Amino acid sequence: MTPNTDRNQLLFDRARQLIPGGVNSPVRAFRAVGGTPRFVQRAHGAYFWDANGTRHIDYIGSWGPMIVGHGHPAVVEAVQKAVLEGFSFGAPTEREVELAEEIISLVPSMQMVRLVSSGTEAAMSAIRLARGATGRSKIIKFEGCYHGHADALLVKAGSGLATFGNPTSAGVPPEVVQHTLVLEYNNLQQLEEAFALHGSQLACLMIEPIAGNMNFVRAGVPFMQRCRELCTQHGALLVFDEVMTGFRVGLGSAQGVYAKAIPGFAPDISVLGKVIGGGMPLAAFGGPRAIMEQLAPLGPVYQAGTLSGNPVATACGLATLREIRKPGFFGALSASTCSLVEGLAAAAKAEGVPFSADCEGGMFGFFLLDTLPQNYGQVMKTEGAKFNLLFHGLLDRGIYIAPALYEAGFVSSAHSAGDIAQTIAAAREVFRLLQNK
Repeated sequence: MTPNTDRNQLLFDRARQLIPGGVNSPVRAFRAVGGTPRFVQRAHGAYFWDANGTRHIDYIGSWGPMIVGHGHPAVVEAVQKAVLEGFSFGAPTEREVELAEEIISLVPSMQMVRLVSSGTEAAMSAIRLARGATGRSKIIKFEGCYHGHADALLVKAGSGLATFGNPTSAGVPPEVVQHTLVLEYNNLQQLEEAFALHGSQLACLMIEPIAGNMNFVRAGVPFMQRCRELCTQHGALLVFDEVMTGFRVGLGSAQGVYAKAIPGFAPDISVLGKVIGGGMPLAAFGGPRAIMEQLAPLGPVYQAGTLSGNPVATACGLATLREIRKPGFFGALSASTCSLVEGLAAAAKAEGVPFSADCEGGMFGFFLLDTLPQNYGQVMKTEGAKFNLLFHGLLDRGIYIAPALYEAGFVSSAHSAGDIAQTIAAAREVFRLLQNK
């Protein structure tokens, strides 16, 4: 028998003996698309090389953080310098202050910020802060929006507006999510009815303004405007989960995009992650001073973390933010992303494959559907089997997109016109094969 020389498979076999599913985050296991996960050996610029030494054009970018590409010289230099100074202190550092200043200078809705280590931690803490600041218990979230794996947020829709959500994970008791109401994204009628029924009891409404965990679905401007109006009217806080969109869709994040369409628009609390860490474990939540001063040690809402504001992570994040705020950065990044999306759409059309796509800044998504979905139920109509064929067809041609139908994609400033042209050409080949199936 010929020995298996696929190092990706060999590593996966080893990993499955030691780690549940062989991975430390479920989507990496390729369970949705089938096949063997690629174990990354190294990455640089717009590419990574797997355990077999095969190069891939990377459109995941660590699920968003690598906006300047892998191994950007300025970021690497900042991290190397920080490592030499020390890994972790459990005490404050100047760079935490500098990163807070940088974030606040770019996000007008935030006057104070608290640094943490993950998006899940930031979203969980934002919910606790909203409840503490309002003295209320109930929250609204939307089906298809993912806010991390905290118990109260792992919820699917209940049977009606008068009932609350049901857990989507074992280990989450029903009583833990009894205060979480789940609505359909972009559904104005449900939004109005929910506030009419529960408005005086709502601590907050949490939303991904551009949902990146049902691929790429943006909240309509009228819907977002009404979210803001109803929260203000009923004394609930509007919480923007910008873990994915923060500094990824624009220098002002997604809230900056909506502020251009809705005069005076701003959320009450913002949750940030991914880009602000530049690939290191770092996230944040913030808002107006009056709300943020409810946090310990100033106020009664407790939150703490040994590695919060880690000196190496803050160095990485600060260097990344300083790169993306350079003149012309987002103009060029947006042009590259639009070029990719338009090219994919043209290739699909040429081969007669149903296709729709959207993008903002360096974030994009596409569906094997004729029209863009507006909510999770519509996203579910995408043909999963065809997507799996598309994924593997692209993977075989050196193009790495998310190994799941429900995940957005990311372009970095390191992606060249040649990379995008190669991606479009590969996609057209695969679209042609899809039509022949």
